[in-house]
Amino acid sequence: MGANATPPCANCARLQAHVDALQARLDALVAQVAQLQEQLAAARKDSSTSSKPPSSDIVKPPKAPAGPGGAARSRGGQPGHAKHERALFPPEAVTLFAEHPLQACPGCGGPLRRNGGLARVVQQVDFRPPPLTIEQHTSPEYWCARCARGYQAALPAAIDQGGLLGPRLTALVAYLKGACHASYSTVRKFLRDVVGVTVSRGLLAKVIAKVSRALEAPYQELLRALPEQARLNVDETGHKDQGVPMWTWCFRAALYTLFKIDPCRSADVLIEVLGTEFDGVLGCDCFSAYRRYLRECGVLVQFCLAHLIRDVKFLLTLPGRPEQAYGQRFRDALRALFGVLHQRGQLSRSAFQTRLAAARDAVLRAGTENVPASRHAQNLAQRLRTYGASYFTFVTTPGVEPTNNLAEQAIRFVVIDRHITQGTRGEAGQRWSERIWTVLATCAQQGRSVWEYLQAAVQAHWQDQPVPSLLPPGG
Repeated sequence: MGANATPPCANCARLQAHVDALQARLDALVAQVAQLQEQLAAARKDSSTSSKPPSSDIVKPPKAPAGPGGAARSRGGQPGHAKHERALFPPEAVTLFAEHPLQACPGCGGPLRRNGGLARVVQQVDFRPPPLTIEQHTSPEYWCARCARGYQAALPAAIDQGGLLGPRLTALVAYLKGACHASYSTVRKFLRDVVGVTVSRGLLAKVIAKVSRALEAPYQELLRALPEQARLNVDETGHKDQGVPMWTWCFRAALYTLFKIDPCRSADVLIEVLGTEFDGVLGCDCFSAYRRYLRECGVLVQFCLAHLIRDVKFLLTLPGRPEQAYGQRFRDALRALFGVLHQRGQLSRSAFQTRLAAARDAVLRAGTENVPASRHAQNLAQRLRTYGASYFTFVTTPGVEPTNNLAEQAIRFVVIDRHITQGTRGEAGQRWSERIWTVLATCAQQGRSVWEYLQAAVQAHWQDQPVPSLLPPGG
């Protein structure tokens, strides 16, 4: 070894330092990649792995390919599908009977005879231009010399309150505006081109305000009845009033559905509407407002299992193997739980309850034991430790649904209306929206005609009579 040569131990130390530096850099890069993969998984959340609505899924997953040797499914009815034919209208509903006979054989010109009772029957439905009834009500003025002033007889209440449009035409405007999502301009065109009446958009706004006042009493009746319900499903969605963010709350009971627009999305709305001593079961998601209502008021809650399943599915999209294994165990336990639910009709009541309780306990163990250290897994496990019992209220309370699908389905109409109308423009619009949405959802829930209810409500209100209730008899 020369005099200036570096000792072997020094070379080893230098190389080891270089290796340590490279290893540290590699570890940092690996951690950075893992963090980026986790952020990418969070950014790719869709309606199947989170509480996001299906409409937020910009790119839909591709359709599953056909099976081996199988052709793509054709449109329309499939082989073996039972044919559905519309039933004929009864004879008393037919306004014209027309028969189209043959005088001679189209083929040879020979004589013909009736072939038993065989015949081809086609019923065609059409409508005539709506007949307008135009009533003119005159109230002459009378002069009283003693009082030195003029007097007029009071018009009937329905005429005085109705003005230009009668009760049926008023109900039609409300139906078009509420059930059909029509704008004032569209309603105006329909009345002009189809009905034959030209009105201004300002008059239509006044008509809607009249219907809104007619619906106030039945709406308030439902609102007062909410705290007495044995089961309620609740959800909320965004609402804008002249660009100001607000919230539409949906309360779905067994017999009706009520909507309430409020600037607040906190538990204060639940306390205001349901009170602090609500004695029923509240079905909802695990949003903070419901958690606070649970903590402060001690209500019985059924958190949505469907939301929990989406959170578990999200774990399977994370890059870490511990998170995926944890999510797989969790999902398997949930699948076993729903497998027991599907056996409800095949087991005795006691056997079903025993198996359901065991499946519940297995889910709680899978969600709280051997939890990876990642943030998403720990948050989910902590939520289950704190609120696990509220995800399984349906196990011990018959009649309670394990998911919040009822409220989510009821609120879809409101979401559609929001996309079409872009929200409301003031207090009057908010009250109209929540009342007409309540009428539409409740009538659909009870199998009632919205059109007939609106007519009855307007006529009763204009005659100073009680407006028909939205609660069914005995409800």
